Amino acid sequence: MTTITIRELHMKTGQWVRAAARGKRGLLVLDRGRPAARLLPAEEEAGVEFSQRKLVRGFDRLPELSVDSARLLEEDRR
Repeated sequence: MTTITIRELHMKTGQWVRAAARGKRGLLVLDRGRPAARLLPAEEEAGVEFSQRKLVRGFDRLPELSVDSARLLEEDRR
C-alpha cells in the first residue's frame, strides 16, 4: 500500500484519488506520521468504466464559462 501525508493528499487530491482507483491496494494517508485514513478503489458499477459513464441529464446544456469558476466563486463569497 502506498503511503502519503495529508499535505500530499491536499496538494494533489485528484492525482491521488485516480491512483487509488487504478491500484488494487489503495493508499494510506498519514497525519503526523500516524495512519489517519485509507483510500481504496471503489467497486465498479455493473462493469461500467468511469470514463464511459453517462453525463447527468442537462449537463451538456450548461453554459461554458470564459473565466475560471474558482474566481467566480471567490467573488461571489465577498
